[in-house]
Amino acid sequence: SGRNLKLVRLRPEVAQKLRRQSFYSESSHCTLIKLRMMRLSQCRKRTLVASAIVVATICSDGAAVSGWQLLPLLALLHLLAAVVGSWMALRTCLIRAYCRLPLPLNFISRAWGRCHSRPLPRLARAPVYRLYSRLCSCDLTEADCQGLADFNSLAEFFSRSLRPGLRPVCPTSDLVSPADGRVLSLGRVYAGHLEQVKGITYSLQGFLGPQPIGEFDKNQTLPSNHKASSSDGPYLEGLRRLPGTQLFHCTIYLAPGDYHRFHSPADWLVLARRHFPGRLLSVAPPVAACVAGLFCVNERAVFVGEWRHGFFSMTAVGATGVGSISVACDPELATNRGAKQAGPAGFSDRRLQPNPRFGKGEPFGQFNLGSTVVLVFEAPEQFQFAATAGQKIRVGQSFGWVHS
Repeated sequence: SGRNLKLVRLRPEVAQKLRRQSFYSESSHCTLIKLRMMRLSQCRKRTLVASAIVVATICSDGAAVSGWQLLPLLALLHLLAAVVGSWMALRTCLIRAYCRLPLPLNFISRAWGRCHSRPLPRLARAPVYRLYSRLCSCDLTEADCQGLADFNSLAEFFSRSLRPGLRPVCPTSDLVSPADGRVLSLGRVYAGHLEQVKGITYSLQGFLGPQPIGEFDKNQTLPSNHKASSSDGPYLEGLRRLPGTQLFHCTIYLAPGDYHRFHSPADWLVLARRHFPGRLLSVAPPVAACVAGLFCVNERAVFVGEWRHGFFSMTAVGATGVGSISVACDPELATNRGAKQAGPAGFSDRRLQPNPRFGKGEPFGQFNLGSTVVLVFEAPEQFQFAATAGQKIRVGQSFGWVHS
């Protein structure tokens, strides 16, 4: 725009990226010093801020501020860079160690399940629940109860229902939010891969299983969690049931303080369930950003069926402390019971008879603590999501529709 721009300690490739993404801004009558933390690859996180600090000074009169005047600010920023960079490097190392060490997470989750299912003394219930609510930012005013003492145990408090009318279902959307939580990722399925978080993907075939439910070869093993497979093309074509459609996906993270029940996101018919016994790693965003293929490693229950646009699936993913996933239409589902449930193929299938039909917004299941819900579905190319990655959403909120 013709204004004088001065970049201090900026590598050429970083400067080019900043200009392309418009990371700096302008003002006609004031001087701006704007800092933007860029998302770097894992190998460059040790130099998080030091390699990406930008001091952009734009003056309306065309005169740039002297570098000597910015020296105290630069010294402070470099000190902050060292602290933040060291902390993020340490956090990444701790997360990787947590995921790679043979920690008894399944046993811990089972023990936690037994503990929080025990009844609490009536006098201790309200203080305990209030303390948990403060720590996890729970909204107790939404609970459908006369008082906190009505919840006999932590399990009942975690899986509490909401007062009627608090989650109205959008009548005009083809797809509504199945849970209260934060959107981690959403979009189309490209080359047989889904986005876990920005920059990290995992295999759809490794997530749902090698073949359609109920028709797998017992001698067939699961593919790699992260690498592309030569069979992805036929596999994707086998999932699509209508011409001119695409596969879409979205991932919703339920924090410990969120409403722990999940609902039907659309009008659909459930045909079968596939259960993958696995690990119970945390699915919190910091862990999901460091562990590729996290959702292919954790225990999960995949429910597949059909809606008016073709294939539809909803998957409940377990996590640390979430050893129990309950689904009303599948009372035989028993999670966190060890690898014996896996069967020779690494998973077990069950066709639901008669096939349950769910309406948009109807209750579907619940977690015992925060976890993740993943939707993979077929829709026309005109389908558009009504949410964005990082957005907080609630049950029944408009989540997507097909433009005519």
